[in-house]
Amino acid sequence: MRTVTLIALPLLIGILLAATPAWSQEEMTVVDNTNFDNPQRTPSVFVHDAHNETAGIDDCATCHHVYEGGRLVEDESSEDRRCSECHDLEGSDGQPPLIKAFHTNCKGCHQEQKQGPIMCGECHIKAGIH
Repeated sequence: MRTVTLIALPLLIGILLAATPAWSQEEMTVVDNTNFDNPQRTPSVFVHDAHNETAGIDDCATCHHVYEGGRLVEDESSEDRRCSECHDLEGSDGQPPLIKAFHTNCKGCHQEQKQGPIMCGECHIKAGIH
């Protein structure tokens, strides 16, 4: 019995830790801005599931893209990674800087679809204003 517990418990913990990234996006309410040392604005309000439902987005790769050699990899998703794993603050290896990547992906889609917020204060909402 003790041997089963010693094997089962670490296995269960490993499964829970592996599933955590998927749950975190479902509960997401703002875009994580912890990579920025001194952000000039509040984090962008973004309720992940509500946004995707309203926008009719079913394919995670629509936002969570993967590029290799400067080309978009079809049917590949980066949903298990943070944007900052590919985009640093300054931009390197042909990747745009993190802030430009956020704005191009989010604001660019809103402009293309002709719906959704595009002005700074529509996403970066000051505390107490709703």
